[in-house]
Amino acid sequence: MKLKKFSYKEAGVDVKKGDSFVRMIKPMVESTFRPEVLTKIGGFAGCVSLNLERYKKPILVSSTDGVGTKLKIAFMMDRHDTIGIDLVAMCVNDIVTIGARPLFLLDYFATSKLNTEKATKVISGIVKGCAEAECSLVGGETAEMPGFYKKGEYDLAGFVVGIVENAQLIDGSGVTVGDKLIGIASSGLHSNGYSLVRKLLFEQYKMDIGKKVEEIGAVLGEELLRPTRIYVKTVLNLTRDFNLGGMAHITGGGITGNLPRVLPKGCKAVIHKKTWDIPPIFPFIKERGKLSEEEMFRTFNNGIGMVLIVRPKEVEDLLARLHSLGEKAFIIGEVGRSKKQDETIEFV
Repeated sequence: MKLKKFSYKEAGVDVKKGDSFVRMIKPMVESTFRPEVLTKIGGFAGCVSLNLERYKKPILVSSTDGVGTKLKIAFMMDRHDTIGIDLVAMCVNDIVTIGARPLFLLDYFATSKLNTEKATKVISGIVKGCAEAECSLVGGETAEMPGFYKKGEYDLAGFVVGIVENAQLIDGSGVTVGDKLIGIASSGLHSNGYSLVRKLLFEQYKMDIGKKVEEIGAVLGEELLRPTRIYVKTVLNLTRDFNLGGMAHITGGGITGNLPRVLPKGCKAVIHKKTWDIPPIFPFIKERGKLSEEEMFRTFNNGIGMVLIVRPKEVEDLLARLHSLGEKAFIIGEVGRSKKQDETIEFV
């Protein structure tokens, strides 16, 4: 029996194609570099110089996240230029909640067979997100894994590092009863709840992803791919002049699961449900799925992407600043006293 001669390329991994892809995206990625980035794309590691002169006790802050099954919507639409924005947003919005300024981000892109055109579009979204967050994309990993992913599909993950002065760390410890809750509007679903959305709209209702839906005023797929808001510039603008007691990025788990994470013992969040504008995609999903209000609040952001906890005396000035920055923002509740150990949030 004559044995076939094998190569890595015949096994499904094209090293030369991968190297060519890195060279192709290099100028785009290096356009995100801040002055402190010391290395170019293509090495084994990314090096960033820390200019610590402006800090007395600097703290490095890190986070990692992905985009979840929103990727499936990108596959269905065959549109890949915005999903990278979601990746950046999910990472940087987390670290900015404690006042950290994003410094640099690494990405991980894995697929069965590298499609350079598609992958370039994904990276272009990451670059756009990094530019918006003023964060350098210093490197990443592109992995071809034949037989591991479905044809034409890929996975995406991000890793961000930021910095904050110790004295300016926002950890929720200063939150007190009577503080007000200000919600900053989301752009839509952001990057959460898509497993439920796909099962409901495409498996149960067999909806056409490319068709306009009158109830939401948009093509369904375009609405579902609307990028996650990046709140970095807005939040860092606020932290210069206002005393924020705490912040919560409203992601998986909704307001129900995320806001209590920044509340000290003895406090609960009291949410006034009809105090903000809810984008039409949310009532559309609620009605189609016959979902309870409780399910909606613990699964989706329902129109609020970030919640700020502020002193009552600063509310009006802070709202004025948010509106001047082009944000839609609302007073959505206050911090109350918790009478039970497990009582952390109340909707009224």
